[in-house]
Amino acid sequence: MVSTIWKFASVTLATGFGVGRLPVAPGTFGSLAAAAAAVPIAASGGPLALGCAAAAAALIGIPVAAAAARALGREDPGAVVIDEVAGQWLALIPAGADLGAWIVGFLAFRLFDVWKPGPVGWADRRVGGGLGIMLDDLIAGGMAAAVVALAEPWLPPTVRLF
Repeated sequence: MVSTIWKFASVTLATGFGVGRLPVAPGTFGSLAAAAAAVPIAASGGPLALGCAAAAAALIGIPVAAAAARALGREDPGAVVIDEVAGQWLALIPAGADLGAWIVGFLAFRLFDVWKPGPVGWADRRVGGGLGIMLDDLIAGGMAAAVVALAEPWLPPTVRLF
């Protein structure tokens, strides 16, 4: 009974309450859902709250992603998007309230997550299990956060999200 409940809960959380089960671009839709969920988090507590949320998603995501991968019968199922949630939240920490910076953060994260340059690709190829599922996205999120931090002073002001 407990294993059935854990299996259901882990798959539900890992797939972003079903977002990851969309038939096309589950990672992109998982990132979009994460960005939308980040707005109230950042609005209420700023970058610290978003950083804490990213850390919590990462820590919860490791065992949840591992359990979901076992339940779904694949090493790194595309339906698992909790890694996109943690990575996208990390990417948005330096974005402030400016929509333009959030768009840069979203696009930079997706680029690094799909392209898998340098350490992102290394983590994707070499680290297994729940940690491996999470780590490449966390590295991509950190790299995207650096892009946002470097680009933000040069971006024209746009709509404030909060």
